[in-house]
Order: sequence, then structure tokens, then C-alpha cells
Amino acid sequence: MERTEISKLGEFGLIEHLTKEIRLNNSSSIYGVGDDAAVLDYSGKQVLVTTDMLTEGVHFDLTYMPLKHLGYKSASVNISDIYAMNGRPRQLTVSLAISKRFSVEDLEDFYEGVLLACDKHGVDIVGGDTTSSLTGLAVSITCIGEAKKEDIVFRNGARPNDLICVSGNLGAAYMGLQLLEREKAVFYSTHHDSKEPFSPDFAGREYILERQLKPEARGDIIKELADAGIRPTAMIDISDGLSSELIHICRQSGTGCRLYQERIPIDYQTAVMAEEFNMNVYTCALNGGEDYELLFTVPLELHERISALKDIHLIGHITNPESGRMLVTDSGQEIELKAQGWQSHLD
Repeated sequence: MERTEISKLGEFGLIEHLTKEIRLNNSSSIYGVGDDAAVLDYSGKQVLVTTDMLTEGVHFDLTYMPLKHLGYKSASVNISDIYAMNGRPRQLTVSLAISKRFSVEDLEDFYEGVLLACDKHGVDIVGGDTTSSLTGLAVSITCIGEAKKEDIVFRNGARPNDLICVSGNLGAAYMGLQLLEREKAVFYSTHHDSKEPFSPDFAGREYILERQLKPEARGDIIKELADAGIRPTAMIDISDGLSSELIHICRQSGTGCRLYQERIPIDYQTAVMAEEFNMNVYTCALNGGEDYELLFTVPLELHERISALKDIHLIGHITNPESGRMLVTDSGQEIELKAQGWQSHLD
């Protein structure tokens, strides 16, 4: 495969090369890539801004993460944050710190993934930056969205008796990561210095791999709720695990909760993989993270309406703060929820 050194294009040439085919589709995108700043016009709506930084060796491992998938995931996790505010994502900026081991073709793959996610969610790329790195790849994405003031949902609006709901299923991304790490260990212990081709054992595990490598932001759930006339009282996306995110909502809302273990949605592949690893599948669902499903609360009187929606599960209810934040096990035992999800090692 042809390899073009980044130095051949230079910084501005590289940006032009990666962004030359970008077309703006949102009316709020007045001017995008090509000047000192983008120009946006939101005509009286509230503007939502979120940013994430991902670094090689901490947030992703290029041993098993293709650059196209990394681009898609990097965009998706930011788009998910806008949906978690009940907003609509509109623009994205992409900044990269790149070491010399990456070629122009590598970055084309990355941008192809970013563009796929943007096209799926109707988002314009309007800017970014590139710089050199001495330690590998770093990705910084900022997503900008919009919402009417009355539609925005914060984490602090949950009230006692509200229903706790979650989209999709949980723990799959974490089990996908465990599988990738296991096969990476097998590769390094048996095939790293071998000329024999290495075939990882992924048969029948495609779903959990996709949940880790290509997570989907749940804009479909936001549309479903809007079409049903339901505005959540509090909402968050699940990046660090169900337990951590539910505790965030309870802390910021000044409430307790009852979460029912038997109601936590688990996919079949997730359960099979957890058994193979001799792990408790509910522990994986509570603490695994990176599912990017939406966790939200709705008033009790909307029980019938929310129950009729597809791919949304009722998993508990909000209580008074004195009742604590509890997981109710299958046997009826109450255990205090702990925030044991992923944390960056800054301490």
C-alpha cells in the first residue's frame, strides 16, 4: 500500500487534503473550514458545546482499533453528549496530534470514520487543527449542537417517584474490550515473532466487538421521545458505567434511587462472554461503561407512554435522598450503588 509522509504536505496542506470534500448541510453552518474561525448562526436557539480528548494507550489501543473505527467512535462519543442534553448535534471540529509513524493514508482512514458518523447524524465538520506528537496519537473533538431552551435536559431534574429508563442493553462494550484484550495477549505470547498468520477467535462475537469498536450515539431514542411528546426530567449518556451515571443524576438532583438488577437489559452475547470470563454479567453492566446508551428519568404518570416505546427499558425509580442509592438484587437484597466505572489515572 502506498504511504505518503505527512511532511510532504505540511500542516496546512494536510488539513486542506483531509477537508477538501467537506460540504456544509446545516443552515446554522455559515462558514466552515478555511479561515481563522468558523461562522455559525443559531437564530435564537440555545447552543450546546461538548469536547473530548482521546489519547493513545489510555483511551484506545491501535493494536486492535482500526483508524477508521477510531474516527467513527471519536465523533460518536461527542455527538452522544449533545443527545444526552436532548439537543441536536450540528457541527464538529477535529484536532489531531500525530507522530511520525502515521501517514497521510492513515489520517484519510481516520477522517473517513469521522465523516461516516457525521453523515449519519447530520453534522458538519467546520474546523480543527493538527500538530506533531512525540508520544503517539491524540484526538480532540468538539461537537456543537442546538436546542430550544425549554427542551434542554440536565442531570439535575430527577424527582422522587420518577421512573428510571435506559435505552438498548448494557455491558456489551466492556465485554468486547475484554475479548480484544484477551486476543491481543494471545497474539503477543504466541504469534508476535512468528511469520504464521494470526486469526483471533471472534466467531459469534461480532455484536460485542462492534459495541466496543463502533459505538452508536442514540439519536433515534431522542427522536422517539420527542415524537411521543416525552421530555425526560434528567438525562445522561453511559460512558463510565450505569452505576456511575445513575449516581451522577442522583447527586445533582439531590435524590436516592432503587435500581432493580433483574431489569437491567443484557444481550445474549454479553452474557455468554461474561460466563466464559467467569465474570458477573451484572457487574459488567453496572461498571463497564462505553455503551453510550441514554439513561434518563421520566415522571411516573408517563409509565404507560414510555412502556410503549421500543428499545427503552424501565429499570427502577427515583426515591427521597434518605432512602439511599440502592441496587435491589434478584433475591430482594439491597446493596448500595458504588461508582466503580472507568476513571482516567490522573491521581
